[in-house]
Order: sequence, then structure tokens, then C-alpha cells
Amino acid sequence: MLLNCVLPLAICCLAATNSAYAQKKTSVKQTPAVPLEKATLVGDEKITTPYGVMELQHNYLTDESSQKLFDAMDLQRASQAYMWSTPLVSFVTWREEQNKHYGPNARGTFAVYVSFREKQGIVTGNLTTPYFISFDNLSNGPLYIEYPAGKTAGAALDFWQRPVCDLGLTGPDQGQGGTFIIVGPEDDPKKYEKRGVYVYQSATNNIMWGFRILDTDPAFKGNFVKALKVSALGGQPVQNKLIEGLDKTWSATAYRGMDYWKALHNVINQEPVREQDKVWMAMIEPLGIVKGKPFSPDARQTKILTEGVALGELMARNLATNPRVIETYWPDKQWHNMIGFSIPQITYTKVELDERTVWFYDAVTSSEGMVNPYIGKGQVYLAAKRDSKGNFFRADKIYRLRVPADVPTAQFWAVDLYSQDTRRHYENGLGTVKSVAINSRMQDIKRNADGTVDIYIGPKAPAGNEGNYMKTVGTDGWFVIFRLYAPLQPYFDKTFVLPDFEEVN
Repeated sequence: MLLNCVLPLAICCLAATNSAYAQKKTSVKQTPAVPLEKATLVGDEKITTPYGVMELQHNYLTDESSQKLFDAMDLQRASQAYMWSTPLVSFVTWREEQNKHYGPNARGTFAVYVSFREKQGIVTGNLTTPYFISFDNLSNGPLYIEYPAGKTAGAALDFWQRPVCDLGLTGPDQGQGGTFIIVGPEDDPKKYEKRGVYVYQSATNNIMWGFRILDTDPAFKGNFVKALKVSALGGQPVQNKLIEGLDKTWSATAYRGMDYWKALHNVINQEPVREQDKVWMAMIEPLGIVKGKPFSPDARQTKILTEGVALGELMARNLATNPRVIETYWPDKQWHNMIGFSIPQITYTKVELDERTVWFYDAVTSSEGMVNPYIGKGQVYLAAKRDSKGNFFRADKIYRLRVPADVPTAQFWAVDLYSQDTRRHYENGLGTVKSVAINSRMQDIKRNADGTVDIYIGPKAPAGNEGNYMKTVGTDGWFVIFRLYAPLQPYFDKTFVLPDFEEVN
């Protein structure tokens, strides 16, 4: 009988002990995670982070938490590397897509963009003046250019989209014409210096160079191209070739997805690494992008790169939409000057990373005349993405911009409509210049009695204003660039003020 009494008691005690142990074990498992800012990083600890809960055991990260952190670190690197490399990949995209649609790249060969569809392929191109664009490579020796006199805006740029030199009105020739020698990054420019020759060195082997014709004389183009001499240094000038009149649809908007990283890997293997980019080369190495090695990302890297390029573009779009590094040009207006960086994109203390992202996500190219316009020379680029009340533009609402009669330019002003998605001219199905671009040279735009011009943007034109109207469709968000060609003093001293867009009921 005693055994019968003791056994149930023992079982009960054991059950109680097991229950207490289970409760204790459960209690350990359910130890709450501490916020990241209160973490001690000591002993056994669970820490809440933006990338999930990380667990320490005896000061060490568990294997699961270790992998979470590597994934988080690489995602951060990929998204930031997108903004760092945006100027570079944007130019690679333009070159590759131009080659695909307008023929292979060759010295002295220019893609000529004149028609609406041709220019619509360029990221925030303008629809006012024709473009002549050529890509070249300096790895086998310098480029020699005899540039004719005349009213042109030209430039050569390295593949970080920094001006190597301006040509034409804003160049050292001041529109009088001159001889230019452009050498590669590992060449010695001093070897080529001589009187009457402009010698410049590019930081990259790949360059883009070209010009816009500003002279309105129909005969000017033919005479200019005939006088333009292009060759390898010491060689015979090549026969210039113009690829024109194709009038075809194409796109130079920077690649997305894995194509973005393939383009980056391709171009870094064609170029020397600048001192300022060595940290970034270390950042992208764990992602599988290594100079001198094939690009063969594994499944994990591919997932992170795919997410990183999308996250990076969101960050770049946010900077371009809300440029916290650039103040509005007039304190009480929504307009901001899109170019807020210096010519070299680097100062004594920093690389102008965010400043150049604001521009190179939304646009392409830079030149002396664009970055540092002065009275009567160069161009100004003012962007607006909000109306007078500070609300973002919508494709389903109608807005009016009243352009003052006295816009201070020595040449002309222009308003161009772009898609916030592609950053190319807005695709509204109309396929005409005026449907997405209006400028002061147009003779048929409607002017008010006081000389002002009302421009309307939205899904429907207000009655009687069809000639001053640019159409939006669906949910394709938009923005505009207001260009001043050869700005005058009232722009610089801000006595001229451009009003904001007003929503129209």
C-alpha cells in the first residue's frame, strides 16, 4: 500500500518538475528582443533590427543571424552602389542602345536626333535643337578633332559624365573653331601640347562627344559637318557619317534588373579605377562584380542584386524628387536648379554623390556651359515636380504655368514634359513635339495681351488653349524642365521670378 501511495506522489513530483522545467525553457525561448538602440551586444541577447531579430549567444551571432546580417550588408551596398554608378551605367546604356538601333559605334559616325521619336529616346533630351552624338574609345590613342567655327553647343564627356572639354560657344574656341586633342586616362597630355592646340585628358577610355546646332540657317549643318575633321592623331581624317532620318522608337533609360549590373561589370573592366572609386570597388566585390573576373553571381547574389537595383532606384528617385541637397532657386517657389554639383563632381572634402544623383537619375550629360552658365552663355535647367500648394503633379489633374513675358535669355526658353518613370519625353500617344514641348521660338503659340504665355498640362485641354497644351495620360506621373538658353542678368540676380504651376479646376 505504501508503494502504491509513493509512486503516484513521485509521478506527480516528476510531472511538476518537468512542468517547471518546461516553463523555464519556454521562458528562455520567449525572452523579448531589445530595440537596437538599447542593445548591449553582450552575452545572450536578441536584438530587433530593421532586418529582423538578431540573436547573440555568449556574445556570438548565431549562424542564422550571421547570414541575415550579410544579406542586409550586401543589400545596403547594392542599393548605394546603384547611386554611385548611375552616371556610368546611364552612359553605357545610351551607347549600347544607340549602337543597337542606329548602327555600330565608329569614329566620325554620328547618330543624328531630329524627329520627335528619335529625340524621345534620350533621357530628358530637348526637342528644340538637333543632336549629333558619337561614342569613341581612347585606349588605342588620342582623338584628333578640327572643330569648325559657328553657333554650336558641343562637348566631350568621360563616362562619369564629366566634361572633358566644351566645344563651340562655351568652349575655349568661343565659337571661332579650333583644334582639339583628347587623350586617354593612362596617356601623357604633355606630349601633345603645342601652340594653337587645345589638349585635354579624359578620366576614362570611353567618351561621348557631340554637339547641338544653334544656327537656324538651313545650310549651316551641311557646311559644318563638311568642315569637321575627325581622326586618330597623325592619321588621315575619317569620312564623317551621319546616321539620320531613321525616325524610330528607342530608349536610353538606364537598364533595370540584372542588366544594370551586367553593364556596370562590363564598363569597369574597360576602365582604370579612379582613386575615389576604390572604396566602391570593395563594396561591390561581395556582390560578384570584380574587375578582371567574370560576372557569375550565385542565386543569393542574384536575389540581392535584383532587390538592390530596385531599392537603389527608389532612393535615387526620392533624391531627384525631393533634392534635400539643393534648395529651391526662389525661396517661396517649387523650382530648383537641377545641377547642384561642380565640374569634377568632387570637392576638397567629399564626392558630390547625392548632388550628382539628383541630376543623373533624371538627366544625362554635363558641360561647362550647363554646370557654370554665365551671362549670355550656357544653359539653365529648372525642374518642378510640385504645384503652387506643394502637392505633387498628377496625371489626372490640369495645371497652368504662366510664363512671364520677360524671360531673360539671349536665345530662347523651352518647357519640356517628361515621364517620372522613364525620364524621357512623355508618351501620350499624340507623337508631336508640341504635345510634350513648347518653346519661345514657336510662332503659333498663343500669347496673352501682356506678352505672357499660359501653358496647360493635364488629361484635357481647357477650351481655346489647345495650342498651348501638353497631354498627360493614365497614372504616368510627370515633371517638367524649364530651360533658359543663354540666361541673362535678371536670372542670376533673381529679379526674374518664374511662377509655380497652378491647379486648374
